[in-house]
Amino acid sequence: MILGLESSCDETAVAVFDPAKGIVGDWIHSQIQLHREHGGVVPDLATREHLRNFGPLLERVRDGGGWGGISKVAVTRGPGLAACLALGAAAAKAVARSLAIPVVGVNHLRAHAWSPFIPLHAESMDRFEDRLSELLPHLGLIVSGGNTLLFSISADRTLERISSTRDDAAGEALDKGAKLLGLGYPGGPAIEHLAHGGRTDAFEFPRGIGKRGEMDFSFSGLKTSLRYRIQKMSESEVRDSLPDLCASYQAAVVDALADKTAGVLARGGFKSMGLSGGVANNRELRTAIESASRGAGARFLAADPRHTGDNAAMVAFAAWIDAADAARFCGSALRVDPAAYL
Repeated sequence: MILGLESSCDETAVAVFDPAKGIVGDWIHSQIQLHREHGGVVPDLATREHLRNFGPLLERVRDGGGWGGISKVAVTRGPGLAACLALGAAAAKAVARSLAIPVVGVNHLRAHAWSPFIPLHAESMDRFEDRLSELLPHLGLIVSGGNTLLFSISADRTLERISSTRDDAAGEALDKGAKLLGLGYPGGPAIEHLAHGGRTDAFEFPRGIGKRGEMDFSFSGLKTSLRYRIQKMSESEVRDSLPDLCASYQAAVVDALADKTAGVLARGGFKSMGLSGGVANNRELRTAIESASRGAGARFLAADPRHTGDNAAMVAFAAWIDAADAARFCGSALRVDPAAYL
């Protein structure tokens, strides 16, 4: 079994993965309430909370079945907040030393990349390798507060980046848009909630980079467009138009993500399409990406809602399915952060 630890930002998480049984333990301590008071993640507070919560979470591992059978510790090595990552690395090394087992580092984005396959493993553990082979080559979209990228997984399980954002991530654009509208933090769920009662065509917002054949994303112009729009409106007009503003703004994000994804899928050759990252819980986005997948004849795979945000289950799973990269400790095919924190 593999013990996974995650502390890249504001979630302290521990999980245990057994290749023969799946995720047998999964514990997450969220800091959303703490950071909501400040309108976003405060690194010093996040680090303090990791220090406070790793001990109790590891005690739950002990109480849930003990350390017997754990043969490896996997910890997020980056990208993320340096001090938060360092605490996770320290906890991982302490556990590994006490149990006399190895510790490996997992790239946070590679863990997200593999997370849509966790439900597939749970469905058919005895035939997982065969079913996985049937779904490769795979196209994946990671959408979170800090990252937005398209990547592929080839038949030999090599990961390759196809495109990413040139500025703000999609989740960051949603959070910043919500802040401009006075909706608080985290902003994505607030915008989605209000958007249900609004019209997606009420306001015109940019869809990012529109040049033909250009696959990179860009969301900074969207945020700026919203700022200029509400500056021309009175407070009462903004308040009365909130559902339409949210629906139109969210549609711009979803359309940009779905259009680029559909463009890559149209090239053909992909047998499956995965969606992961915190923003993957957005229902409009899931519907749009699933529709694009169906149109291209690719099976749609989505990370379980519990495993879309930062979590340790995907870290432990990635250390198993992507063992060669985890064993290297640093330098991933995604080339997001080649630095090791171990």
